[in-house]
Amino acid sequence: LIYSGIKMLFFDDDDANPENAVVRAVRRWIPVTSEFQGTRFFVTIDGKRHATPLLIVLVALETTDVLFATDSIPAILGVTTDAFIVYTSNIMAILGLRALYFALASLMDYFEYLRYGLAAVLVFIGGKMLLDGYYEIPTPIALAVLGGLLLISMLASVFFKGRREET
Repeated sequence: LIYSGIKMLFFDDDDANPENAVVRAVRRWIPVTSEFQGTRFFVTIDGKRHATPLLIVLVALETTDVLFATDSIPAILGVTTDAFIVYTSNIMAILGLRALYFALASLMDYFEYLRYGLAAVLVFIGGKMLLDGYYEIPTPIALAVLGGLLLISMLASVFFKGRREET
């Protein structure tokens, strides 16, 4: 989490390779058509089966879901070790991930500094997990810090956006 937060803080998303390793592997093993064929994942061209770009989209979405689900386990373990809460929160995270992504993406367009707040949240949760055996941060304080980090980043976005528009 600390690594992800630092990476988010210092590196732009545009620098990343848009195609993940699983998608590259699918493209290497299965020929892919250049155009979508309606809602079909596969088509037959000259007697050979080809995947459509829709299959590539599906593979990319599902591998992203698995990665986010796996990535969220350390975050929830930083909050609780109750197996029921860990299990149900991960199910809810997977179910709401796509909707939350689009909501967060539009918020990040409006709140320019929100990415820094989210990066600070990741670093804080990672630090909280590292300190767990030595010092336990009380839950109300942890929630106040998390809410404060997000609120400060959103207020900074509004404040500095207003100041930039005045000049």
